[in-house]
Amino acid sequence: MSASPVIRVEDTRMFQEAGTASEAVRAQLQGDAHAIAAIGAELRRLAPRTVITCARGSSDHAATFAKYLIETLTGVVTASAAPSVSSLYRVSQDLRGCLFLAISQSGRSPDLLAAVAAAKQAGATVLALCNSPGAPLSAAADLVIELRAGLETSVAATKSYLATLAALTRLVAAWMQDAELQSAIDTLPDLMDQSWALDWSAALAPLESAKNLYVIGRGLGLGAAQETALKFKETCGLHAEAFSSAEVRHGPYALVGVDFPALLFAQADVTRAGVETLAMELARRGVPIVIAGAGVASAQPLSSAGATVLPALEVRTEIAPILLVQSAYRVIATLSVRRGFDPDRPAHLRKITETV
Repeated sequence: MSASPVIRVEDTRMFQEAGTASEAVRAQLQGDAHAIAAIGAELRRLAPRTVITCARGSSDHAATFAKYLIETLTGVVTASAAPSVSSLYRVSQDLRGCLFLAISQSGRSPDLLAAVAAAKQAGATVLALCNSPGAPLSAAADLVIELRAGLETSVAATKSYLATLAALTRLVAAWMQDAELQSAIDTLPDLMDQSWALDWSAALAPLESAKNLYVIGRGLGLGAAQETALKFKETCGLHAEAFSSAEVRHGPYALVGVDFPALLFAQADVTRAGVETLAMELARRGVPIVIAGAGVASAQPLSSAGATVLPALEVRTEIAPILLVQSAYRVIATLSVRRGFDPDRPAHLRKITETV
């Protein structure tokens, strides 16, 4: 019997696609600045009373990011739709004056399309973020933002997810006419290249033999935690669950221990101190802690307490999660290979999931 071929992480599609995500953002910035500005103007005209997000999988984690981004920068309440309400229960809702934000890589999932059709019938304006030109979702929407991530062949979505976060940030900057945020976005492709090059290899040792993992963030970083946990599940055979640093202090707090590590994401806003405090508490309990995005003043105390502190770029809060996730993708693909998996062929999964 011949031995299984040795997989080099650099040869995997997941690694290659995640590493070129900056190209998708460059394509966005070069290709549709006027279209994004026009959509921003339309949202100012509409002045939606609420935003409703609708997505599945990685796209739903982008929707979590959208919730915090929209609510913190515009003040408009943003909530997640349950697609089965329209696709299965056939319940009609009053969505007059609402913006229905549908996010999908393929734009073909039946339940998402049913939710969009129901939202339009109920009076909502539908804005679609999609990576497949000509997809049914784009045809059904009132407004469309193309993600421009190009062909993505790895089952584990990476560059399309990062392109979605970039598009959402650009959308809100245009909506609010926030020149400072737009200026930060203009530097994003170069920052993504830098974040991809950061050395997160120190995270491998605490995670290589783990069976369970918490991935923890808060606020704008919660969606990053959700996405990272999903990728650990998909590609590493690692049972990872995402929590807010506030929520984990309830029941989940009882489970972590010396054989149950936690990966924490922080960003430079009012949530950072709480995330760092949680990391310190857990490290002092002997929990294997890995943290990215900690402040400069906190890095040494965390290291002294036993935490593994990963390098991260100090950037504007709204783009920090994009960079943290891209760095995480690199270490996840590497961990997948180290644990004996092929990140491009996760068990029982396929690229496009069509839910009714």
